[in-house]
Amino acid sequence: MLKCLLQVNTTLNYGSTGKIAEQIGVLADENGFDTYMVHGPRCVNHTALKSILCETNIGEKIHGIGTRLFDSHGLCSMYSTRQLVRKIRKIKPDIIHLHNIHGYYINYRILFSFLKEYKAPVVWTLHDCWSFTGHCSHFDLIGCDKWKTECGKCPQKNEYPKSYTDFSRRNYKLKKKAFTGCGNLTIVPVSHWLENLVKESFLKDYRTKVIYNGIDTDVFSIRNNADGVRAKYGIKSKYIVLGVASPFTQRKGFDDFIALSKMLPEEYGIVMVGLNSEQKKQLPENIVGIKRTQDVSELASLYSCADVFVNLTYEDNFPTTNLEAMACGTPVVTYRTGGSPEALDVETGIVVEKGNLAGVCDAVAAVCRNGKASYVEACRNRVVRLFNKNDRFREYIDLYDTLLGI
Repeated sequence: MLKCLLQVNTTLNYGSTGKIAEQIGVLADENGFDTYMVHGPRCVNHTALKSILCETNIGEKIHGIGTRLFDSHGLCSMYSTRQLVRKIRKIKPDIIHLHNIHGYYINYRILFSFLKEYKAPVVWTLHDCWSFTGHCSHFDLIGCDKWKTECGKCPQKNEYPKSYTDFSRRNYKLKKKAFTGCGNLTIVPVSHWLENLVKESFLKDYRTKVIYNGIDTDVFSIRNNADGVRAKYGIKSKYIVLGVASPFTQRKGFDDFIALSKMLPEEYGIVMVGLNSEQKKQLPENIVGIKRTQDVSELASLYSCADVFVNLTYEDNFPTTNLEAMACGTPVVTYRTGGSPEALDVETGIVVEKGNLAGVCDAVAAVCRNGKASYVEACRNRVVRLFNKNDRFREYIDLYDTLLGI
């Protein structure tokens, strides 16, 4: 008998969460599920799934205005969410799988009121911390721990989802009421670090199961075209230090890369991928800036060409860029941020405390001194063994079957 899976995410086969949801849906389809994907109006790519748009472009703008003026993120889009609930009732999914339910397109109170009544198993993959805070999706950068008790006087109201007012205490209480008491819910953090935070939050009573993000190890594989990559981008340095982020914000280490470029000897050159036009203008001469690319083959070539991948993120859960670099045979130097260190072991990279740029310089020098060749096999093998998307996303199919009693 055909089973039915309905997933919910801000984007459709776009960005990290959208692509993860898409790949889970495709695998589910191959394993006997009829698959649907609910999404917002922005960031939409072609999909192999049956897609359901929840919110119009105008409705999204109104939701954005409500967020800015009244800190009401996730509390608008009432009409579109009620319409969505009616569609879900007609579809009658056996499993409902939530990803990011923030993003100006859905009303979480209406959604969770329905989920508590519907009774079918619900899986919620947490890609950030928004679900248990009164406002923000990340708080590591400023070391805020108000989410452990009750938010208020939010120090990050100007961060996503940006608001001119502060109703974080109200939001905390509303989320706590909405998100607790759903007896059919299983939470899937994407790292053990995030799981530990969940256990300290008002979501602590739910069953959790960590499932790491996976990547396509056929696409992200070792490419032997380093000379062509160097020629294309005018990279002349002996050692290539690569950074990739999108967007490349301060949170992702933009300022630290600028500072690092002044500390590394001249035989090292930094390549930053994921910049906008204004950021490219700010770069010193010894940094090669590249805009965001949707060409994963080109990105794999850049990873393969680099001597070391450096991840200077200050807030993250389990960045797939580490996995992509390692799959292409490139060792990783990362800050001890969130679940980022969980991707590495001593044979595939070095972990440095956040903000310790002298430590980053030493780590980069150590990796290059050892020679990339000494890391390639271990990096590639670790990702293929532990972070292949087919294996990781198969865990979701197994979880669905367990929850359905199959």
